[in-house]
Amino acid sequence: MGSQGKGGGKIGYWEASAIGVGGMVGGGIFAVLGLSVQLARGGTPVAFAIAGAVALITAYSYAKLSVRYPNRGGTVVFLDRVFGVNYFTGSANVLLWLSYVVMLALYSYAFGSYGATFFPGEHNLLAKHLLISLGIVGPTVLNVASAKIIGEAEIYVVGVKLSILLFFLAMGFGGVEPQRLAMSHWEPAIPLVAGGMIIFVAYEGFELIANTGEDIRNPKKNLPRAFYSSVIFVILLYVAIAVVCVGSLPIAELVGARDYALAEAARPFLGSAGFTLIVVAALLSTFSAINATLYGSARLSYVIAKEGELPAALERQIWGQPLEGLFITSGLALILANTADLSSISTLGSGGFLLIFAAVNAANLADAKETKCNRCLAALGAVACLAAFGAMAWQSISDDPARAWVLVAMLGGAFLLEGVYRLAGFKGLRKHKV
Repeated sequence: MGSQGKGGGKIGYWEASAIGVGGMVGGGIFAVLGLSVQLARGGTPVAFAIAGAVALITAYSYAKLSVRYPNRGGTVVFLDRVFGVNYFTGSANVLLWLSYVVMLALYSYAFGSYGATFFPGEHNLLAKHLLISLGIVGPTVLNVASAKIIGEAEIYVVGVKLSILLFFLAMGFGGVEPQRLAMSHWEPAIPLVAGGMIIFVAYEGFELIANTGEDIRNPKKNLPRAFYSSVIFVILLYVAIAVVCVGSLPIAELVGARDYALAEAARPFLGSAGFTLIVVAALLSTFSAINATLYGSARLSYVIAKEGELPAALERQIWGQPLEGLFITSGLALILANTADLSSISTLGSGGFLLIFAAVNAANLADAKETKCNRCLAALGAVACLAAFGAMAWQSISDDPARAWVLVAMLGGAFLLEGVYRLAGFKGLRKHKV
């Protein structure tokens, strides 16, 4: 259970880092950039940096726990091994699964929003919802038919989208107007922090590195390096993108194009061709992110069921795959993406992951004797995640109480699902090797 692994796996440092970068630079930056500008205004780069700092501190706990418990179950296994299989960990793991459902909704919402720019006028809204639905249904079919091929193509997709984003930065820095980024254009401290936390979903993908624990070479060395370098790279990338966007266009124009702000930011220095290039990159990126998230979340429900925290039906495989979990996940995401707005979806996703990451930091602190962690850093991570969640919740209540109730509903839903399952005949941890 506490094995360090022999280090003879197939995945090296660069591959693990690519998984982390690909997980973060999936659809998040395309989906939430405009929302961040709306909330933080000229302080958007600072908001991304604050959210990145919380992610980096949490990556420390993930690195320690991944070395201590190398396993494909990742977060689920960390919480269960440290705190035991109980109502708390069961609810937390269900919340993790629901948070992935929200991420699917966020990515598909972005896919539909960017794609709908090709259908202006009265057809825009209809096209947006059709594309949102296609963005979930299409990858679901691909996961059933040939998930292996799509998975093998993911590394090329990551390369293409990073190349386009770096090209965007190279062309855009020359046109940045520094006065647009002046502190006089920033939001006050608490709204600024809250803005960073609402778009925290743009960073959540680093935790996917934990799932490589059993397969990585020299895990004691490569896992921490992969966590830290991937998060630091993405922080720098996001802050640079935010600087170019806010420095190139008036805030009002970016907010007006909130759902496709990154493409709109390319117009001043790349023209219509640049707008189209970013839209294509967004479609490619969000579609691949949906596919990867579907693949992972379906297996996440399978792992949680294996741990005895969801019904055993979700363990059942069809054609060698956990398809019941896949279909349930897709169906929930399809409903959410077509009925909620961007702010609500992003708030749900960020809130869920901040609480899960707080629990992971707490697990590292509780297991400090075995993980050999710095207790102060682990405690700081837990406090930072909870404080960030509090700032985000406060801002949500102040701006739109209905959005806060949606967050309460998701959290309550996780505890309710676990409670109902237990009342229906929970028997304890089933003895499976995850």
